[in-house]
Amino acid sequence: MGVAGITIANGADNISLYTPIFRTSSPGDVAVMIVVFLILVAVWCAAGRLIGTHKAVTETLERVEHWLVPVVFIGLGLFILIESGVIVRLFEALA
Repeated sequence: MGVAGITIANGADNISLYTPIFRTSSPGDVAVMIVVFLILVAVWCAAGRLIGTHKAVTETLERVEHWLVPVVFIGLGLFILIESGVIVRLFEALA
């Protein structure tokens, strides 16, 4: 329940996206959206628990966590810089 609560609380920034959808949808459609959202949060939480408590997964992560975490964060940062066009603009500014 704690993970589900945090997931819902962290989704507060989505209010700006959901408000127009909820405003223009019928009450029945809104109820369906909320039910689907809650079901899928439960599915993600169950999958996370299943994967996170699997012995082979935890043992593997304990062996590689010291280099995996930095690689993932560096890769994510590079992806964001490339996809946002910052790298291209930087080269254009330097040229």
